[in-house]
Amino acid sequence: MGKLYERIDGRLRAFIEEQHIFFTATAPLSGDGTVNLSPKGLTGSFAVIDQHTVAYLDFAGSHNETIAHLRENGRITLMWCAFQGPPTIVRVHGRGEPVFRDDPRWKELLGHFPDIDPGPHGLRAIVVVRAEVIRDSCGFAVPYMTYDDERELHAQRFSREDDASLSAYFEQKPDIATSMDGLPGLPLPLPPAP
Repeated sequence: MGKLYERIDGRLRAFIEEQHIFFTATAPLSGDGTVNLSPKGLTGSFAVIDQHTVAYLDFAGSHNETIAHLRENGRITLMWCAFQGPPTIVRVHGRGEPVFRDDPRWKELLGHFPDIDPGPHGLRAIVVVRAEVIRDSCGFAVPYMTYDDERELHAQRFSREDDASLSAYFEQKPDIATSMDGLPGLPLPLPPAP
């Protein structure tokens, strides 16, 4: 039987912080818009800020639907699954906001991620999520899977970029400055990393 939680702390926080992958789900307000579901990984790129606020680093990629949806309406769900240990699924439903490099909060927020060097990954935003509903459910149908290691491909690809070339890369992609549904996405040109 699923349980509702008032805050992210104790066993719940420990479970979330132990996972190597989580998923984000967002959607535009338009009924015929594209629902987006994204896997997020890289150890150290997720942080619990306080009992009701979490954040993750949003790295370079070829799409930008999550940021576009958050800029339009802020709705987001985060989900973690236990692939080892007791079967558990945790969801945080809330309101998210992308914080961009030129935001005065950038430096303080980045301080919550001491265990990862964001430089090689083309960090473009920090997504901050304020939890509105926190719940778990059984993960009886989630398979056992083992974690082997981080993939090095992302860092290998984007460590070759500086701020100017990263911005140029984003400007060439059709779904970065504007989403698949035509919503404003990542502001370009990309502000330099502070």
